[in-house]
Amino acid sequence: MSKPATKDLLRFLKPFPKDVIETALWLRGFVWDLYPQANELIYDNYNALAFGWSPTDRVGHVFCNIAVGRSSHNVHFGFYWGSELSDPNKILIGEGNQYRYILVKDINKFPKVYIKKLLKEAYTNSLGKVKDKTQIMKGEIITKSVSPVKRAAKKALKKKK
Repeated sequence: MSKPATKDLLRFLKPFPKDVIETALWLRGFVWDLYPQANELIYDNYNALAFGWSPTDRVGHVFCNIAVGRSSHNVHFGFYWGSELSDPNKILIGEGNQYRYILVKDINKFPKVYIKKLLKEAYTNSLGKVKDKTQIMKGEIITKSVSPVKRAAKKALKKKK
């Protein structure tokens, strides 16, 4: 599979505003064009839609991801192991033990060249975390979780209004 296979992702993005969908899909294309050998893992969670890229099918190997907040509609371009990246320009946000991200409000201001350098470092770092090399897969799109309870609750609320 490859970039065009977006059936689940498009369904999960449907509740978001058009500009948020366009930003998320543009970022997705940016990563797929650079890492077509990686696997896209999709998580439709109750508080955010997240999709990321990994050399395996495991979240612990994800090197970058895009997250869209359900209520804020903020779009994050993040690095699962971002705390391990050099980030010389100090643009990544986050104080936790591992995740770092940038808030993407305008794709025209997205720092492509800088992010490409961070992606290269993140991908190499991710490959180093894969202990069993037989887990490496190529170019798959895998829906890892769907939050039907939250979706059903939101639909019920909308019908009552």
